[in-house]
Amino acid sequence: MTDIRILAENAKSWPFQEAKMLLKRVKEGKNLKKGYVLFQTGYGPSGLPHIGTFGEVARTLMVRHAFEQMDDTPTRLFAFSDDMDGLRKVPDNIPERAMVAEHLGKPLTAIPDPFGTHDSFGMHNNSKLCTFLDKFGFDYEFISATDCYRSGKFDAMIMRVLENYEAVMDVILPTLGPERRASYSPFLPICSKTGQVLQVPIVEKNLKAGTVVYEEEDGKKTETLVTGGNCKLQWKVDWAMRWKALRVDYEMSGKDLIESTKLSGAVCRILGGNPPVGFTYELFLDENGEKISKSIGNGLSVEEWLTYAPPESLAQFMFQKPRAAKRLYFDVIPRQVDDYLQHLGAFAGQELHEQIENPSWHIHRGSPPTEDAHLSFNILLNLASVCHTEDQSVLWHFISRYRPDASPETAPMLNQLTGYAINYYRDFIKPKKNYRTPNDQERAAIKDVVKMLKNMDADAGAETIQSELYEIGKRHAFENLRDWFKCLYEVLLGQPQGPRMGSFIALYGIVESVSLIERVLSGEDLMR
Repeated sequence: MTDIRILAENAKSWPFQEAKMLLKRVKEGKNLKKGYVLFQTGYGPSGLPHIGTFGEVARTLMVRHAFEQMDDTPTRLFAFSDDMDGLRKVPDNIPERAMVAEHLGKPLTAIPDPFGTHDSFGMHNNSKLCTFLDKFGFDYEFISATDCYRSGKFDAMIMRVLENYEAVMDVILPTLGPERRASYSPFLPICSKTGQVLQVPIVEKNLKAGTVVYEEEDGKKTETLVTGGNCKLQWKVDWAMRWKALRVDYEMSGKDLIESTKLSGAVCRILGGNPPVGFTYELFLDENGEKISKSIGNGLSVEEWLTYAPPESLAQFMFQKPRAAKRLYFDVIPRQVDDYLQHLGAFAGQELHEQIENPSWHIHRGSPPTEDAHLSFNILLNLASVCHTEDQSVLWHFISRYRPDASPETAPMLNQLTGYAINYYRDFIKPKKNYRTPNDQERAAIKDVVKMLKNMDADAGAETIQSELYEIGKRHAFENLRDWFKCLYEVLLGQPQGPRMGSFIALYGIVESVSLIERVLSGEDLMR
């Protein structure tokens, strides 16, 4: 047994905890000895991939990688698209909405592509999913529900649903209201005349023929095969059938699907399967603490996040406390970037048992990059802020003096971060800057900062400067030194919080910092 396998068995991070439960399933033979362990993530292609899609795939791959450290069984990940689902409403963000409206109720793969690039709307969005996942280098296999239904891959399990029709109904019906209960059936026939996915009661079943009979609106009874893509299953039954047909071993889902997971698990057992090991993650909240909704559009998108921060910081956000509800808004980005940089910077100096608990090990599949970021994102944000610049070369003027060994060519990660910092400063910090005038106590203390800096060596380090700032705060009787540093942020930077001032002054330069403070004391408008 290798060292990492021994260490993995005792690892505490959540991907290893999940991998241990999955390994137990494999050892007990519950993956049906198919020769590999199957992970699955689901995608509803009525809309485009979003930040939840990223989170589910990224987290699943973290568990997959952790499992691979503990067992030699090959693994696969299916990114499953439920593209046989009937389109219920026309999305707001597409062209040709009137045309798409004419096809409501049809499977997504039977609706013309409003973008004109693919054979169907479903295929267009499936392509977007694959492009999205490929962008992040995710290792997966794309699976289409339409292909599985129409090719006959699901036929055997669909017939088993028909065989166990009453037992399945006994599981689902108690969870429905009276009106829905009256029309519910596990089978959704595809109408041969309209092509729509019908939600109609089933009035007859013929197990030998493999058919069901449903009643149309005009009272006519129509018989249809349940196999070959002629019927789709209701999604909770579909989910269960898919687990059994594909022999899925692991699948995550959000907190809003807890009851659905239980029901699908019960149906899966009726079909003779073992529900996969599951993991329930919490949902994201917007800036007001409300649940994020795709239809409302609150929260932020992957594209928006990647305007202001690297993708690894988003993976860091997904790694941290997946079972805790977290705000997903722009103001969480700087902290996630710096958390990622902190963990990445610590990695090389850690022992192996510490490395495999480090988020950067999970984010980078065991091989994090070795480049030193040199500076925190928070520092870069405040450098951009005090320089009032949207020009990376201005930031590099200060950075190269502070870190002569770094340049855009030798420190590409840092160069990327400066670009992200400028974007974030431009859109979120600059519009909210609000300088205030210091009171008498604060003014006297700030004047002492000027004296201290003028008497300090030009190459004084951040720790030396920080220590002197602490002493000035104490001498001027600030009851809480946090108030002293908050004063510096509000008076010098125009914001309620900021970087470690010693580090910032060392980066910005002592001469430049003195000039900044004297301009503030003279009452000059720093936003000019």
